[in-house]
Amino acid sequence: MKRKRHSPEQIIRKLSSAEQLLNQGQTVADVCRALEVSAATYHRWQQLYGGKKATEANRLKELEQENSRLKRLLADAELDKAMLKELGRGKLLSPERRRRAVKVLLDRFRVSQRRACRLAGQNRNTQRRPVPLADIEEQKLRSRIRELARSHLRWGRRLVYRRLRVEGWEVNHKRVQRIWREEELQRPLPRKRKRARRSDGSRTLLRAEYPHHVWAIDLQFDQTRDGRRINFLNIIDEYSSVCLAIRVGRRYKAVDVIAAIEELLGQYPAPTHLRMDNGPEFIAHALQEWCMGNESGTAYIPPGSPWDNPFVESFNGRFRDKFLNIELFASLAEAEQHRIEYNVYKPH
Repeated sequence: MKRKRHSPEQIIRKLSSAEQLLNQGQTVADVCRALEVSAATYHRWQQLYGGKKATEANRLKELEQENSRLKRLLADAELDKAMLKELGRGKLLSPERRRRAVKVLLDRFRVSQRRACRLAGQNRNTQRRPVPLADIEEQKLRSRIRELARSHLRWGRRLVYRRLRVEGWEVNHKRVQRIWREEELQRPLPRKRKRARRSDGSRTLLRAEYPHHVWAIDLQFDQTRDGRRINFLNIIDEYSSVCLAIRVGRRYKAVDVIAAIEELLGQYPAPTHLRMDNGPEFIAHALQEWCMGNESGTAYIPPGSPWDNPFVESFNGRFRDKFLNIELFASLAEAEQHRIEYNVYKPH
């Protein structure tokens, strides 16, 4: 049997009738039978509404309704505040950004589309309109730009633009710059550039005049995940700025340098000169004898003058900034990918 629900006014009227019956000498049980309620219900009504009038009950009901309305308003305000924090700072200027913001609110907060559009400032007709083909291409371009920015942390928008042109994207630099700003991609941290020292004029530096005229060789140091030291042997063709080789090892001696050069001779002609510093692996007799046997001259830079070997030093700086400072090596065989990327994929 379905239980009958009483309003506060009905309860107060029944309690008034019960009071009259009690004054006539009837018992509580007789009153409960007359009111068609149980004794527990009667005592509960007496505890809640005893001594009140119908106007007071109406006022109590209005206060309860006002309290529930204020609670809903506060909950809605807190939800709107949380959704605004989710959207982040800045204005949503374009319809496409507002469309994506509405989708985020719908997925994460499970609110209605009407409420999400109102909060993002988006017209509901615009939100429901099918995405044009141009917008689909724009989304693909944005996705590719974000992918390049994630995989190349030290690249700026200019390098990303050049890479897109190499890949065949018909896009100009202003469009890439606009998307770069809208996506709030991280800008590379500025590096302090050291001012190169000029030669005093007492000696003339050898300049490369054709490919494989001068090879610049240098060693660079880093460490693996276990803290052990590793050496990078970098070989650069000064005329074309091509990285011919990056060899990795725990230690490098003169015989290792000779082996790396002879491995390159299977792909390139022998260099006319080798530009190196005065490290023990470069001034060894074995390397000098090899140069004499292959008719390659040596161009040693003065001690403590790295600016006299500018090509390989510039490569070393970029190699450390864009690769060594980002990657954590677990083995020795992970550096060759940078040479391939530097020579083939990176836009110059």
